[in-house]
Amino acid sequence: MCGIAGGSWTGRGERLSNETVRRMTDCIQHRGPDDEGAYFDTLPDGAGCALGFRRLSIIDLSTGHQPLANEDESVWIVFNGEIYNYRELRPDLEAKGHRFSTSTDTEVIVHLYEEYGLDCLQKLRGMFAFAIWDRAKERLFLARDRAGKKPLFYRHEPDRLTFGSELKTLLQIPGAPREVDPEAVDLFLTYQYVPHPRTILKGYSKLPPGHLALYERGTLSVRRYWFPPYSDAPPEQPLADPELANAACWSDDDWRNRLRSTLTEAVRLRMRSDVPIGAFLSGGVDSTIISGLMQSLSDRPIHTFSIGFPVKQFDEREYARTAAKHLGTNHHEYLVEPKALEMLPKLVWHYDEPFGDSSAIPTMYLSEVTRREVTVALSGDGGDELFAGYERYQAVALAGRLDVLPQWARGLFGAKLWQQIPSFGNQRSIVRRGKRFLQALGQSPQRRYLRWIGIFDDELRRDLYTPDFRRRLGGFDSGTFLLDAYTACPDRDFITQTTCTDVLSYLPCDILTKVDIASMAFSLEGRSPFLDHHVMELAARMPIHLKFAPGRGKIILQETFRDLLPPAIQTRKKMGFGVPLSVWFRDELRSLLRDTILSSQAAARGYFDMRSVERLVEEHESERWDHSYRLWNLLVFEEWHRQYIDGSAG
Repeated sequence: MCGIAGGSWTGRGERLSNETVRRMTDCIQHRGPDDEGAYFDTLPDGAGCALGFRRLSIIDLSTGHQPLANEDESVWIVFNGEIYNYRELRPDLEAKGHRFSTSTDTEVIVHLYEEYGLDCLQKLRGMFAFAIWDRAKERLFLARDRAGKKPLFYRHEPDRLTFGSELKTLLQIPGAPREVDPEAVDLFLTYQYVPHPRTILKGYSKLPPGHLALYERGTLSVRRYWFPPYSDAPPEQPLADPELANAACWSDDDWRNRLRSTLTEAVRLRMRSDVPIGAFLSGGVDSTIISGLMQSLSDRPIHTFSIGFPVKQFDEREYARTAAKHLGTNHHEYLVEPKALEMLPKLVWHYDEPFGDSSAIPTMYLSEVTRREVTVALSGDGGDELFAGYERYQAVALAGRLDVLPQWARGLFGAKLWQQIPSFGNQRSIVRRGKRFLQALGQSPQRRYLRWIGIFDDELRRDLYTPDFRRRLGGFDSGTFLLDAYTACPDRDFITQTTCTDVLSYLPCDILTKVDIASMAFSLEGRSPFLDHHVMELAARMPIHLKFAPGRGKIILQETFRDLLPPAIQTRKKMGFGVPLSVWFRDELRSLLRDTILSSQAAARGYFDMRSVERLVEEHESERWDHSYRLWNLLVFEEWHRQYIDGSAG
């Protein structure tokens, strides 16, 4: 796991200096504290390339220096991530005449590129973001892993392309502009993140998951190389397991057996490490399965880690303790008192863009305590999206059954009369969730889902924005990002369509961003066996009845791995990984909230009508509505603006 940065330019473009590349890599030292390196190349016509690198040593601790080249130094690479099947790939490359000077997975990518060109991506099993400079072709090749576990930002300007693991790397370049994109603000307040390929700043982009980019002689092209095969149509790329083409003939037992073997293999590969390794264990189904498979593959107790808070409804330690005892792990648990006043500025600095998922707070605490013992931690990320685990999928199914009612009847359920019922302080209360459910019944299934998962819906955002900011947005529709994702598998049932949509949107933009930034802030590498593309493709082709039924999700996980799951965990409700925002904003964070989002500084920006912001605060403090998630997003946005626009953060 590392941090990368650099760029390429034409003969007319401005080159990156040694000093600039050093600044680009220094600002992401937390991603790679163990080593650094740089490579510069200038061609006869003045075109060239610069590659910068920071290393967190995981594999081949002594010879893994980057940037790294092939035998004749015509191909150079900087690489962030891990290729788990590199040992299996190497013998074939050696048989074809490639000579290796290290034992790293990085060098395997270089020789795969020499042998297969861009198709080298189809051979890789892992998480990655890399840049390859091909001198002969005068080409910079960027790629990001299939699920989007490793980030990659870039800026394309006349005669130059620059890139980095984090947005802050690109802000180190002299003259880098910092103009806020109004449409990105609207997207952030809709989703609590800025979805790919956009960023919060104009002129900067994220390379989407499963995509590659080529920069050749001043021309940039971006294209997809992998797509999860949810659709019944033939897949765009070869399947990892060719037998999936005949999956329609499989029995339920065939699916269970294939899941057990595929996920076990994914865990086995991710246990390869030359440094201490452990697992996040919340006591939920997903993390317990991953920890259990790790323990079954280990000849000694593995290290597992959990944290808890002094507020019972946010404390999962009891379940984690039960799972650890059942599995026989060496369990570490910590009780933390979140210091939001101290955490907020640090969190905002690390995430570069406004990022409103408040579970980033406990994720950073968990990463910090885990790093005291190990350098690599496996997690259960991806289980909910791949196997229909979120409770909101139950709401999707129920609403689908109510869609047979006439439009006027569904509209009656969402009438404003119902919305006058107080939500009280519990973010996950039955009343609050019931109100959100009823409000959206009159909409299309896709728009309805957007309303349920969104932070500020269309009506709230219109009320929040100043007239001038609404004019700047024009006819922009933030829902297009989610609606486009729904088109990926139109021939499947609507629950499967919705899980596919989450795999393409919420998973990479929220969950994986949250975990990558939080873990790398403490130089901890996170690995996600559920997001092995063999597992993802298996889950994509799986019939919905194996995953989901009214009142039940993740059915096949619970049936296939019953031996790893204590009874209390098999039947527990999903808790989520959160913090008591609702209480904080009425108590210890009340002053901070008011002093920040209602300040003259915030008002002067011209985004928000302060009367609407004041109303949100007052409704929350009086417990008429629980606006805690919305208020957290506004607080994060204003803190980000102060650091990255008013100040010089990054």
